[in-house]
Amino acid sequence: MSADWPVFRFDQIDSTNTEAKRRAATGRFEDQWLVAGQQSAGRGRQGKAWLSPLGNLYATALFSEPGGIPVALRIPFAAALAVSDTLTRFAGTAGIQLKWPNDVRADGQKVSGILVETGGGDPVHWIAAGIGINVSAMPDNPGQPATTLSALCGQPVDVNAVFETLRASFAARLLQARTGFESLRTDWLARAEGLGQAVSVRTGDQAVEGVFEDMEADGGLRLRLPDGSARIIRAGEVNLLGRS
Repeated sequence: MSADWPVFRFDQIDSTNTEAKRRAATGRFEDQWLVAGQQSAGRGRQGKAWLSPLGNLYATALFSEPGGIPVALRIPFAAALAVSDTLTRFAGTAGIQLKWPNDVRADGQKVSGILVETGGGDPVHWIAAGIGINVSAMPDNPGQPATTLSALCGQPVDVNAVFETLRASFAARLLQARTGFESLRTDWLARAEGLGQAVSVRTGDQAVEGVFEDMEADGGLRLRLPDGSARIIRAGEVNLLGRS
């Protein structure tokens, strides 16, 4: 499992996910971790830049997935749970919650971002699960309230210790994802930010408001609209009303 995969380290790189895609494109790769001290062209979801100052963790798990697309669709939730498991090991609960689909926040402040990419069609040939954790450095312009793991702990935290904990947590959550989605879904909902509350979801140029009612069996967000109807959101940016 991923706790035993080899680790390739870089002082600086354009993006660990981009490097993972380069390695996957050769068609000959082993399951592995890629870890960087800094990224010059980090990427987030929906094409957003991911600012990557020194002092944080930037890692990508690159692996083949025999379970194909069904398992691949679970990986963003598994990765978010792995990160929350990791943060909890260092900072206790500290208000750590999961913002759909896979941001990890503490009291409404972003601590981690995740970008999962796949290739090879069906069956999926490879998955690159990119994970960034603000360990000690705050991005200059995070685009939303943010904090660091060190701030949550009230003392400096070693990046390498965070990565080693993440490796073990990711291995456990990957195994869980490969056995089905229901237990993963239950664990994710137990840490969900905004569940049962009014939220706004931006999809493209439109924003829709309603109550975050549940998460579907395929990971979609179920939104209860003011007229009583339900809408399933497959992709979008969620914000609690009254909070960024």
